[in-house]
Amino acid sequence: MSEPEVWQVVTTTDTEDEAATLAAGLIDRHLAACVQVDGPIRSTYRWEGKATTDPEWRLTIKTTAERYPAMAAWLIEQHSYDVPELLATKVVTGNVDYIGWVSDEIDDVKV
Repeated sequence: MSEPEVWQVVTTTDTEDEAATLAAGLIDRHLAACVQVDGPIRSTYRWEGKATTDPEWRLTIKTTAERYPAMAAWLIEQHSYDVPELLATKVVTGNVDYIGWVSDEIDDVKV
């Protein structure tokens, strides 16, 4: 059996409360095995023609390639931003036991 394809996904939000709500929702729905929340961080970006700097909280989400579409759809639907950041990176190597744990947690769908 081949090793599951694990992805690390990043998004940001403008409040710690929303970050916690999104993290809990992803875990409760088995769309992610782990979500780490960092912040506040400072993001500088251009939105609607204006450069701005704002505090944000970053979520680093561990999921699988198979669950990514459902995870992304749910996150975009629940997110308060008009265009939420959603960047996924394939994990090319890592602790085999951890990668197996991520897959097991997500495959254990009870919803």
